[in-house]
Amino acid sequence: MIDHQRVDMIRFTNLPDFQNRPVFERMTLQWFAAEDEGRTEEPTEQKIRKAREDGKVAKSQDVSSTIVLLGSIAVLAFFGRGMFNTMQDMVKYYLGFVANPPVEGSGVLFRAFFSFFLRLTLPVAITAFVMAILGNLIQVGFLFTTKPLKPDFKKIAPNFPKYFKRTLLSTEALFNLSKSIVKVVIVVSISFFNVFIRLEEITGLVRRPFMEGVFLVADIAFLIILEAAIVMLIFSLIDYWFQRKQHRESLKMTKQEVKEERKNFEGDPQVKARLKERMREILQSNMMRKVPEADVVVTNPTHFAVALEYQKESMNAPMVTAKGQDHIAQRMKAIAAEHQVPVMENKPLARALYADVEIGDQIPAQHYQAVAELLKMVYRMNNQKEAG
Repeated sequence: MIDHQRVDMIRFTNLPDFQNRPVFERMTLQWFAAEDEGRTEEPTEQKIRKAREDGKVAKSQDVSSTIVLLGSIAVLAFFGRGMFNTMQDMVKYYLGFVANPPVEGSGVLFRAFFSFFLRLTLPVAITAFVMAILGNLIQVGFLFTTKPLKPDFKKIAPNFPKYFKRTLLSTEALFNLSKSIVKVVIVVSISFFNVFIRLEEITGLVRRPFMEGVFLVADIAFLIILEAAIVMLIFSLIDYWFQRKQHRESLKMTKQEVKEERKNFEGDPQVKARLKERMREILQSNMMRKVPEADVVVTNPTHFAVALEYQKESMNAPMVTAKGQDHIAQRMKAIAAEHQVPVMENKPLARALYADVEIGDQIPAQHYQAVAELLKMVYRMNNQKEAG
């Protein structure tokens, strides 16, 4: 099949002035093609599971960082006033030592600093830690593996052409660049909007007390951070969708890899064939033991043979105890003759029983009449032998 897209690309790149054109005019979709050529098959469940065990999962750092930011903002909203009072107490405490400093070596200042530091940072640190774990659990679930921590010497000397192609000329690079530009534009716009609508209050701070200025600036900064975090959350969801798509693409397999994995998972076809042959031999061996116990062997006469057994006390209908084709059929006939089991020729019945009934099953109703006639003949022959 002709790849018309590739033909058109080759025709376009072979134009006389193509190499002299600007870079953006020489850019083609092939620049953003998959890194691994020939990987067209969807990854199997085994490939996905192995990648997860190796720590290769679809995860967006933006989701985790945004959740951490929102959690920290929530802590500031609930405990901000108390934290501000703690900072005031800390300033007053240390300024109180200006006129009367503590005894050197007593450790009072250090213990006080440690106490104030924990009261200010501990709520935010604990919340950020919990939110970081929650962000990862939401994306990948519970996963603990140490494989990503193992040293990989391939990363010391990476494939630079492939690295630069991925970081500069891939779909991921284009997406990340576009995402960063849009983020900057939105954050700047949010900041400008919040400052602009309260510009009159900001310019009037020169005539107001210092603490009013602090509270106003803190209020504006808090709104900017909150609105930016909400926007970043939306972008992080888009980034998470993109990362899942890229992760799925990176796990795609070649047709040969799919064959090899299926062979490893299901077993080598040659080994399976040998096992199947061995099972057939065991089944035939057990089947041949049933021939001497049969009431009659129906043949066609050369290609098929079916052994039938009927016991009134335990069976509702005659049962197929053995069947075979070609050389197996000949062996069944020989065993039947050796043990004086009647061998009756009935081509349509032999073919029908061989095709429709499995070993160990009773014959279906449509064959009752034909088998009954056959068994009558067998019983009549046996009675004549006994009478003679």
